[in-house]
Amino acid sequence: MNRNSANRVILVGHLGGNAETRHLSDETITSNFSIATNISWKNKDGEYSERTDWHRITAWRNLAEYTKTLITGQLLYVEGHLQNREWTDKDNQKHYVTDIIAEKITALGTKKKEPSSQDNSDNKE
Repeated sequence: MNRNSANRVILVGHLGGNAETRHLSDETITSNFSIATNISWKNKDGEYSERTDWHRITAWRNLAEYTKTLITGQLLYVEGHLQNREWTDKDNQKHYVTDIIAEKITALGTKKKEPSSQDNSDNKE
């Protein structure tokens, strides 16, 4: 192993949707989900621009179980490493994808609930 290299990823972003969880034949659990990160900058005209990037995350075992409790829109801290994959489809086209293999996932907050008609602070019992 080359001691002069590193493969670390740290992301803070919002969960794009519920994690897709699967149980493999050996009873190992895995889940996949995406988080969105934003970057903003000031262009040459002095106006702000923003771009959203989506990142595919893969979690295994206990972390995969944990992802079942996450809520769409929730702010997450994800730490892990990059893993590149390639495959050839039925039309003999090669495809490449880079996943982030999660080693740590921390919920930094919850998505704010929309007030419902039953949430009335004027109600007194």
